[in-house]
Amino acid sequence: TLLYCLCVGSIMMFPFSFLILITCIFSLSFLFFCIFSFCFLVNLVKQLRNRADEDARIIHMSMQMGNEPPISLRRDLEHLMLLIGELYKKNPFNLELALEYWCPSEPLQTSTIMGSYLGVAHQRPPQRQVVLSKFVRQMGDLLPPTIYIPYLKMLQGLANGPQCAHYCFSLLKVNGSSHVENIQGTGGSPVSWEHFFHSLMLYHEHLRKDLPSADSVQYRHLPSRGITQKEQDGLIAFLQLTSTIITWSENARLALCEHPQWTPVVVILGLLQCSIPPVLKAELLKTLAAFGKSPEIAASLWQSLEYTQILQTVRVPSQRQAIGIEVELNEIESRCEEYPLTRAFCQLISTLVESSFPSNLGAGLRPPGFDPYLQFLRDSVFLRFRTRAYRRAAEKWEVAELVLEVFYKLLRDYEPQLEDFVDQFVELQGEEIIAYKPPGFSLMYHLLNESPMLELALSLLEEGVKQLDTYAPFPGKKHLEKAVQHCLALLNLTLQKENLFMDLLRESQLALIVSPLEQLLQGINPRTKKADNVVNIARYLYHGNTNPELAFESAKILCCISCNSNIQIKLVGDFTHDQSVSQKLMAGFVECLDSEDTEEFVRLEEELEKKLAGIRHETRIHILNLLITSLERNPPNLALYLLGFELKKPVSTTNLQDPGVLGCPRTCLHAILNILEKGTEGRTGPVAVRESPQLAELCYQVIYQLCACSDTSGPTMRYLRTSQDFLFSQLQHLPFSNKEYEMSMLNQMSWLMKTASIELRVTSLNRQRSHTQRLLHLLLDDMPVKPYSDGEGGIEDENRSVSGFLHFDTATKVRRKILSILDSIDFSQEIPEPLQLDFFDRAQIEQVIANCEHKNLRGQTVCNVKLLHRVLVAEVNALQGMAAIGQRPLLMEEISTILQYVVGRNKLLQCLHAKRHVLESWRQLVEIILTACPQDLIQAEDRQLIIRDILQDVHDKILDDEAAQELMPVVAGAVFTLTAHLSQAVRTEQKQPLVLGPGETHYAFMLDSSFTSPPPAENPGVGFASIGDSSLHIILKKLLDFILKTGGGFQRVRTHLYGSLLYYLQIAQRPDEPDTLEAAKKTMWERLTAPEDVFSKLQRENIAIIESYGAALMEVVCRDACDGHEIGRMLALALLDRIVSVDKQQQWLLYLSNSGYLKVLVDSLVEDDHTLQSLLTPQPPLLKALYTYESKMAFLTRVAKIQQGALELLRSGVIVRLAQCQVYDMRILNELDVDVNEGSLMELQGHIGRFQRQCLGLLSRFGGSDRLRQFKFQDDNVEGDRVSKKDELELAMQQICANVMEYCQSLMLQSSPTFQHAVCLFTPSLSETINRDGPRQDTQAPVIPYWRLPGLGIIVYLLKQSANDFFSYYDSHRRSVNKLQNVEQLPPDEIKELCQSVMPVGVEKISTAQKYVLARRRLVKLINNRAKLLSLCSFIIETCLFILWRHLEYYLLHCTPTDSQDSLFASRTLFKSRRLQDSFTSETNLDFRSGLTGVSQHDIDQLQADAINAFGESLQKKLLDIEGLYSKVRSRYSFIQALVRRIRGLLRISRN
Repeated sequence: TLLYCLCVGSIMMFPFSFLILITCIFSLSFLFFCIFSFCFLVNLVKQLRNRADEDARIIHMSMQMGNEPPISLRRDLEHLMLLIGELYKKNPFNLELALEYWCPSEPLQTSTIMGSYLGVAHQRPPQRQVVLSKFVRQMGDLLPPTIYIPYLKMLQGLANGPQCAHYCFSLLKVNGSSHVENIQGTGGSPVSWEHFFHSLMLYHEHLRKDLPSADSVQYRHLPSRGITQKEQDGLIAFLQLTSTIITWSENARLALCEHPQWTPVVVILGLLQCSIPPVLKAELLKTLAAFGKSPEIAASLWQSLEYTQILQTVRVPSQRQAIGIEVELNEIESRCEEYPLTRAFCQLISTLVESSFPSNLGAGLRPPGFDPYLQFLRDSVFLRFRTRAYRRAAEKWEVAELVLEVFYKLLRDYEPQLEDFVDQFVELQGEEIIAYKPPGFSLMYHLLNESPMLELALSLLEEGVKQLDTYAPFPGKKHLEKAVQHCLALLNLTLQKENLFMDLLRESQLALIVSPLEQLLQGINPRTKKADNVVNIARYLYHGNTNPELAFESAKILCCISCNSNIQIKLVGDFTHDQSVSQKLMAGFVECLDSEDTEEFVRLEEELEKKLAGIRHETRIHILNLLITSLERNPPNLALYLLGFELKKPVSTTNLQDPGVLGCPRTCLHAILNILEKGTEGRTGPVAVRESPQLAELCYQVIYQLCACSDTSGPTMRYLRTSQDFLFSQLQHLPFSNKEYEMSMLNQMSWLMKTASIELRVTSLNRQRSHTQRLLHLLLDDMPVKPYSDGEGGIEDENRSVSGFLHFDTATKVRRKILSILDSIDFSQEIPEPLQLDFFDRAQIEQVIANCEHKNLRGQTVCNVKLLHRVLVAEVNALQGMAAIGQRPLLMEEISTILQYVVGRNKLLQCLHAKRHVLESWRQLVEIILTACPQDLIQAEDRQLIIRDILQDVHDKILDDEAAQELMPVVAGAVFTLTAHLSQAVRTEQKQPLVLGPGETHYAFMLDSSFTSPPPAENPGVGFASIGDSSLHIILKKLLDFILKTGGGFQRVRTHLYGSLLYYLQIAQRPDEPDTLEAAKKTMWERLTAPEDVFSKLQRENIAIIESYGAALMEVVCRDACDGHEIGRMLALALLDRIVSVDKQQQWLLYLSNSGYLKVLVDSLVEDDHTLQSLLTPQPPLLKALYTYESKMAFLTRVAKIQQGALELLRSGVIVRLAQCQVYDMRILNELDVDVNEGSLMELQGHIGRFQRQCLGLLSRFGGSDRLRQFKFQDDNVEGDRVSKKDELELAMQQICANVMEYCQSLMLQSSPTFQHAVCLFTPSLSETINRDGPRQDTQAPVIPYWRLPGLGIIVYLLKQSANDFFSYYDSHRRSVNKLQNVEQLPPDEIKELCQSVMPVGVEKISTAQKYVLARRRLVKLINNRAKLLSLCSFIIETCLFILWRHLEYYLLHCTPTDSQDSLFASRTLFKSRRLQDSFTSETNLDFRSGLTGVSQHDIDQLQADAINAFGESLQKKLLDIEGLYSKVRSRYSFIQALVRRIRGLLRISRN
């Protein structure tokens, strides 16, 4: 008894504290087991019941006598029942502890175990459960009126749960079934469905008779003659019990509603029309709401509501006074300052909207639609809820919560459609009226305007955050939080749907004006006169720990509006305007990011905590998406503010610090780094990667974007490098492993590798060698290193390189991290099974799926599953007929199959996108390592080994049979890059100095026979010893296999592979060699018997491997060369060119001709002709066709150089096709273009003659003083690449001079059939030589007009000048060769000068080894330049001697002077010779007679005398020395000695 009294006293005085205390110490089951086992024995319970019966009789007798009941009556049993009801009323964790009180008479049709004990479904219940069940049943037998309501409340508490509700429903059903025949009598059980619903029907019949007329009496609540206060309390208690049971049990709900006698919905709707208190009406509406949870009941309930006009939607013309709940609200509830009926109506509408929503509501009586209900909720309830008076303060927020919940559900289920923006007309009582719009349309319209609804919602958000900022309890706090949550959710849904809504509105002709919500949120707050609406929304993030739902909705809204770049600057200004608010906002964002919740939530056992943890996690996701979106906008943006960057100064001047250092607050950047750093000290790696993979992925993306942006890169990378050691600590744990979240894991590695690429690039440019070297060691080392060390301890000496780790015992080697990352990428991909459909057409379904595709936030093209489901369900609903109705379940099942297939396909596309992303990042990292990092950190040999390993591994993965074809483009690009660098590395190695002995080095080339070197087998430093020929052959085979795997498609992929193959074939080409002019020292026999060099050997083996693939490879390459993409065709033609040039067996050439591909290429010239003609128009198209034509002609030229190829080209009709090309005949049209006649022909010949004279005049320009002046001009005006430009100019001038001399020689040979009739291009005058040999040789010679022939003196002077130039070039050549052989011994200044000619700026930043490489490159170029100049000088000298000899021979032997006696005969002979020459060639258009008719004997004598002086012994000796130094070693016949001898002989002849 004492314990009982304590319990009762505690529950009456401190109900909540007592409940909390009991819950914390004992479980409820154990508590009541103790109570009933030790205190409330069976006899005691019987005593309590007997006492309650006795008290009931006393109260009954007192009432009959008109007296008050005694005060001393105890209510122990009543309090006990109320205690039980309150304890079990709430079931937040769905434990259903009340099952202890139910002992079913028959087993449930479910596998759930009865009670709280383990066992089988048919096991005998424990004794305790039997006793408690008996207690519940016995308390309801012969129930006295005093404990009727407590007993119902106890049952309500015990019915809380699906199984408990079913047992309670069965109890009430059984109680009524045994007393059906006596229901009218006094012996019926009052606690039964039969009794309750029979009583409701009686009340309805009685009250309906007293229902006043609306036309005669004002609608007021009259005194309820049929329902007393106690009866009302009893009805309310039973209605609450009914609501609880049918809320939890759908079977009970349907059974009660479908009962033919009870008809509860009809009776309740009837009672709602009667004059009863609002409290009872509210309970009736709540009961209807519980019934409306079933869609079948909700559909009919909508029509019943419309029929009964609970809310008046149809106004009868004869009706004078309004009726319905709107009148109740305005006149009854407002006066009483209590609104139970309004709250219950909102709850009913909320339930019905979620269960079923008919589009034709009210059809036939009014314009169909939901608009009257929405208008009432919006105008009468929501817009006025703040101005009404409330007796209970919490009720204000309860009303707001319920009505906003309805708005949220309406807008959540609304999808804008085009028909919503077109007025729909319906016929009503013979006239056309406009139907109501969907409720979501109306809500969107009001929220996209400065409407009172939007203003009130924003005001509610402001008031809510002010109340929460007080951190003080107040009435209705939970309801306020829910109302605020619904407000934020409404704004969020509006932001998500506004783009589609506004797009459809623009397409329609509807006369409505709306504004984007993000602009409306920037408006002025009428209460504060500031634009602080977004700030108020963001302030909810500060309450993320106490109200995670509000922070979640706030983060979603901020993420949506941040996508607009025009709002970013405004947001930054609003967030930073007030310092205190700014600090609080920053703290709110950081606090949300710092929440410790994982994505799996495996440690959380309670469902509520799971939900909150999920909400907190999603809030962090939205904040990170906000940062990512903002970083893509121009500064200043919101992300820069949240990450701690400068906003008032240039962003690049920011100095990021740890929190608390120099007043730096804790920012989102610190929170992100803290998320990623947890766990990096151990072996398992970052904790977030495993437990929160999506969160970690976004964190890595934010870090990457900060490093990639030019403004934030410097401060961010400096902070990560110096204060955090972020990249090294993260990269050492690569590759990540998380098979359950593979896509997130791949994206994490992608962003991290991209960031590492930027770090390597930046540190390399800034010459931060220690940081670069440390990361390279981590990525490329194949030796185990001490992992997980602190930042400073892991930095090695700068002099070490990656190669230091590559030469230890192979048994201790480990997998390179760059290769381990590649291993972690699974190239295979599971493909969902194809659809097997019985009803839908597969082709049409594929089309519908394609129409539902869109790009998600990551840029991935996926199918919108919700939209697809809506389209398919609409298609099924549109079917007509009984057959369609019967097959509906099968159709819905097939729709489910389609949706599952689409979900699998979306996952496939997302996974492939993630794999492409990580492959691109990996490729970028490899490219940066090979190109941007200092070359001396990775030696050439090690570079080749690394590239070899990567190439082999990447080929092995892509050539696997299960590898996804979608990854081929990325892999092909990586193969192209790697092959290019492999070719460069191998070719560079062949140019390095070889150490032959202690202190002995020389510059050796593999194919240069001027240096003797041991065979490759004896000298391991020669050839391709770094990676070996076998490795190169493996790479070639894999490359060819990759080409064949692409099949007929993937031509763009093969484009990369053709480029890779071309780079590979370059390895076998001779490197650029200096022309040492000593190649001819070996005899022909020595050359023939010389061993095969490594290049020829590798080239022979390469072609053997290529030919081993046979016609399959030939077919692919030839097909791409003839058709396809332009770049692919060009590279295929280049590949064919290269293969044909080295194919000694001519197998490829035979295949080309036999398969018809050569004929196709030749025939395509006709098509190219039309395309090339279009390129000559004033507005030509793209020049792709020209490049393809050049590649094709280059290949045909290569084929034509082979004898068999020339024959095949002739057979293919290449001459005919080229002759048919009209593009070669096209020329610029002008006004002078007329028909060719004799006059125009003479004019053309005149032009040609003037051109030939101009060519002769060039000699004076490119010999002697003019050339010196050009060199001086070059020295004075060119500074950057001065030396190289001078060399190019000098070579170009010598080349022009050689071309002119060759032209003169050809002109003389073609126009002179005999020596007696020679064509003289130069007059017999050596005055140019005499003038230029004077004291000032740099004086400019007079320019010879083009109508006069130059004198022979220019030839003699050019001969002398070329001889002098030859010796100058020869000395320079030898000096350069000596320097090349001893580069390391050159002074630093000279090395720097040589490097600057190759790289004008930045020489100081490169290493010494790189300087030597540049110096060698410059010396090789200089040697080859001098060799070309020597060749040109030799040619010019030989040509000048030939022209001089022919002219002297003619003038001294065959020319007849004009003052001799034979002048007439000579003139006739000259005339005949000119006729003969004109008939011989039409190209001789010079009028030589004007320059030769004036030659006298004095001129000839003067010529001979001047020639003897000019062509003296010194000149002759120089010419003979040139022949000895140069001509003989070039393996060609020289005529210098013979010509000198002939000229000397001519000069000794004396003319008589």
